[in-house]
Amino acid sequence: MLNVILRHYLFKTLCLLFIAGIGFKPGVLFAGEYNLVIDEKAINVIGHTQKAYLADDSLPAPTLHWQEGESITLNVTNRLKETTSLHWHGIILPYQMDGVPGISFSGIKPGETFTYRFPVNQSGTYWYHGHSGMQEQMGLYGALIVDPAKELHPVDRDIVIILSDWPQADPHRTMARLKKQSDYYNFQKRTVPTFFEDIQNKGLSATLSDRWDWGWMRMDPTDLADVNGSTYRFLINGQTPEANWTALFKPGEKIRLRFINASAMTYFDVRIPHLKMRVIEADGQAVAPVDVDEFRIAVAETYNVLVEPQPDQAYTLFAEAMDRSGYARATLTPHKALQAEVPALRPMTLLTLADMGGEHARHNDHQQPADGAEPSQRHDLHQAETPEPEKTDEHAGHDMGSMQREPTQHGDHQMPVKADASEENHDLHQTETPISEKVDEHAGHAMNGHLQPMNHQQPELIVSTDVLKYEHLKAVSPHPEWGEPDREITLRLTGNMFRYIWSFDDIAYKDAEPIKVLFGERIRFKYVNETMMNHPIHIHGLWQYLVNGQGNYTPKKHVINVKPGETVEVDVIADALGDWAFHCHLLYHMDTGMFRKLTVEHAEAQVP
Repeated sequence: MLNVILRHYLFKTLCLLFIAGIGFKPGVLFAGEYNLVIDEKAINVIGHTQKAYLADDSLPAPTLHWQEGESITLNVTNRLKETTSLHWHGIILPYQMDGVPGISFSGIKPGETFTYRFPVNQSGTYWYHGHSGMQEQMGLYGALIVDPAKELHPVDRDIVIILSDWPQADPHRTMARLKKQSDYYNFQKRTVPTFFEDIQNKGLSATLSDRWDWGWMRMDPTDLADVNGSTYRFLINGQTPEANWTALFKPGEKIRLRFINASAMTYFDVRIPHLKMRVIEADGQAVAPVDVDEFRIAVAETYNVLVEPQPDQAYTLFAEAMDRSGYARATLTPHKALQAEVPALRPMTLLTLADMGGEHARHNDHQQPADGAEPSQRHDLHQAETPEPEKTDEHAGHDMGSMQREPTQHGDHQMPVKADASEENHDLHQTETPISEKVDEHAGHAMNGHLQPMNHQQPELIVSTDVLKYEHLKAVSPHPEWGEPDREITLRLTGNMFRYIWSFDDIAYKDAEPIKVLFGERIRFKYVNETMMNHPIHIHGLWQYLVNGQGNYTPKKHVINVKPGETVEVDVIADALGDWAFHCHLLYHMDTGMFRKLTVEHAEAQVP
């Protein structure tokens, strides 16, 4: 009995010391389990009051901070007048916990509480969001950070950057407008003056041929986004460019920026003028480092980058919408009084017939940027990925085998054995967090915007390029589960722009049969994009191994962007039983039918 009393008081004392040492912080929960409440609130983001769906009254929702190997218990209470749900994007878990009404469960009814329980056997940057109606578009999204058992890239400061598109109009009204006129929000159409400009630049014959071909396809080369800045305001961490969300740093710090595109419909081109970024993670998975000036982040993707800012300089984190209809921005600075210049929006890059795979593509060259454009402008982010000569960081080491020796990321399914997870306390985490780890005394500093080698324990070959492409992504170690695919499934990405209906193989979800695969099968999915839109394809519960020429070091992602007219191949290992959502992550595309159910099932017993 005495031992029980002593243990009780020792536990209380340790808890009090813990709380006293770290203090209470907004958005941080120190408890044995999570409790989130979803409710409808009136908020003012863009100058007038609007309805929003929020978790714990926060836009974005609180950042969840978990630990690899932890067992999660999370209670979600619905105070809305309609069914709600939360999906843990990129997290590998039992299908019953995936949070998709009609697929994995029936949803969380008004007044009810649903308890999610699952182990976390991975690490990295992920996010969570509503999977009911337009709730995600109206504020129900947040960051999800899983700390690794062993940190590959120790840093001094961790900053979450959540990009999003905030609707000025009710999303249901936006959908109704698109159904009546699919190009309702395209205010950048070509005009009579641009027709004569094209004649001057390309000649009459080429211009007439171009107009004829686009007219025959009933498409417009300026229609890069169904919904754009004409009805969206673009946010970083829930704040407009005018509000200027700001993160502070201390001189000499090495900083990890965790970029999450939580938009419903918007792709962003991200850059930090005068500061090189080192990409170290894509969709929660460690990749061989790549130094870049800019990267495009598709809807629902995540990227981690390292930066080492100069101690006396402020920087603008600049995220342009792909169609250049607006931007989001934030500031990284050593003190708030020091601000950085905000770049001007660059010219929009048009789609071409070559992008669409048209038979007349040979008549058309990609539009060139205006005179005086920055070097980073001189690329066409819409064309198919083609290899280009790569350069290596002059400061980097030359041990090419070092990338193979780095530990692999966790999060793979174990076939068929279930992984155990220890029960640990979990934490809600602030968007910006100083790291209390020991600072690397040998960490280099950014010199003229270039990063020094950041891992001095083992030299590594650092690829350096202007713009990140999928072909640059490479896993840090070979995949032990790698193998040749057992069969191939081709999925055509299709749509009817006049009726604004999106689908796979011209079959909307309501009319489609589930895609059925056997447990343990390796499936090669071939995505053939027959539309003029980008499509970020997401499979719940399973990794997609991108076939990008890296062999056994191919990157695994939870979202694969397929550009207009492009064919992309991915390998999927069916290592998780159950029913999984399989869809385009553009919310309005998914809502109109670009959605399938993927069923992973055991093979039937063989008859002797």
